Amino acid sequence: MDTASNDSQDSWNRDTGFGANDRRFAFSRQTSSKQWQDPPHTPIPINSDDSAKPLLSRNMSSINIPPGSYFASESNKFFCVKDKSSDKLSVLSLAFTILENVRSGNRYMKRLFLMISLNILYTTAELAIGLLTGRIGLVSDAFHLTFGCGLLTFSLFAIAASRSKPDHVFTYGYKRLEVLAAFTNALFLLFLSFSLAVEALHAFIQDESEHKHYLIFSAVTNLMVNLIGVWFFRSYARLNLVYRKAEDMNYHSICLHVLADSIRSAGLILASWFLSLGVQNAEVLCLGLVSAAVFMIVVPLFRATSGVLLQMAPPSIPTSALSKCWRQVCA
Repeated sequence: MDTASNDSQDSWNRDTGFGANDRRFAFSRQTSSKQWQDPPHTPIPINSDDSAKPLLSRNMSSINIPPGSYFASESNKFFCVKDKSSDKLSVLSLAFTILENVRSGNRYMKRLFLMISLNILYTTAELAIGLLTGRIGLVSDAFHLTFGCGLLTFSLFAIAASRSKPDHVFTYGYKRLEVLAAFTNALFLLFLSFSLAVEALHAFIQDESEHKHYLIFSAVTNLMVNLIGVWFFRSYARLNLVYRKAEDMNYHSICLHVLADSIRSAGLILASWFLSLGVQNAEVLCLGLVSAAVFMIVVPLFRATSGVLLQMAPPSIPTSALSKCWRQVCA
């Protein structure tokens, strides 16, 4: 019986091109009936009184983690919160954490904090004047600036959080937060461009004699505040900026944010000035140009940040190289 099985095995080896001494398919020639008769079992200790207890018990695994405790400890370590189940992250502790990072941060973090403080003061004053005088335009512009201050605050939080070192939860660190903040700023600027286009269309339909000239003072003040921010981040005031680090995207988005607000304020000032001179459709023309300018300066940043978040291949790597690697992997 064994001789017949060996002869059949040798004939199969000759047909497939493998010799008798070939060890590449040794498992196919050294099968035994005993190997298939023994069922798979868990290893048990040799020198132990309890011989039925396996060495690798499923309920005694070393990778078991208590539910909720590991991730809570990592998040509390980042936000400087005490490791207690009853403690919760508050806005005050988060603010103190950001202030501590700003105090020990670089000059761009300090400049951004100063610019946010100026915007908050200006927005509060504009909102108070609008509510006291009943000017709906001032209240609407104050809410627009409040949303912009929130985005700048998120950028500051991303800068502070990205300085944390990698841990067991986020093994690649927190640098991707800055890319997310830049993407959020780009989305806001695209929405601003769309809203300016709608406002230009609305000005084209309605009578331009109803233009609110009291917004000129607000536009001039807002332009002065935004020009300070442009001066702070003037080194990033370029359209096609080469991003060497994740923080470059965030700083570039902040610069484009204040630059777009400056262009918007300048457009409103020019529109009011042209209307005072009696130029027809001046507001429509100025708002349309501002909308197009904001859209053009934001699109490169939007494409770069979305490519990083979608894990796109770097632009420096040609598609032919990726196709060649794919063919080699498939081969």
